[in-house]
Amino acid sequence: MKNVVICMVLFLGFFVLFACSTAQPASEPAPAPTPATAPAQTPATAPAPTPVAAPTTPPVAPVPPERAHALVLDGAELYTVIIADTLSHIARLKYGAVNGYFYPLIIMASRDIVEDQDLIEPNTVLTIPDLQANLADARARASMKNFFLEIAEITEREHKRPIDSVELRKLAATF
Repeated sequence: MKNVVICMVLFLGFFVLFACSTAQPASEPAPAPTPATAPAQTPATAPAPTPVAAPTTPPVAPVPPERAHALVLDGAELYTVIIADTLSHIARLKYGAVNGYFYPLIIMASRDIVEDQDLIEPNTVLTIPDLQANLADARARASMKNFFLEIAEITEREHKRPIDSVELRKLAATF
């Protein structure tokens, strides 16, 4: 019983000590606002507010179709990645069974989203550009050629899927 009383006294002592050491210092009261030196105006004698002219904006020129790496994104669709999807699987799904090597086109259109061609997360929303519209556009074809060669280089340098790098180079040669 004596030990319990000693423990309680020590506990209360530490509690009081801790509470006192963490107490915030009293703040000084805020200075009283000084009255304004200008005479007070009643609502009847207050001057009317001056109207502010609305800022004028120059006319906006028509916006050309959005491009990513010179891609034509008119007619692009959105695709939500599901578990076990790969970019080449999505390319085959959207561009046809033999067009799995067009996956760099999806990377180009979703460049802010796809950072690693081998890692796409479920529920990621990708932009799937219209393949035929991009093949018909000279700037888009040139951009695709350069990017496909870049992806082939990365794939080769990282020693991943050597067949992909060969096929991507063949495909780029056709643009």
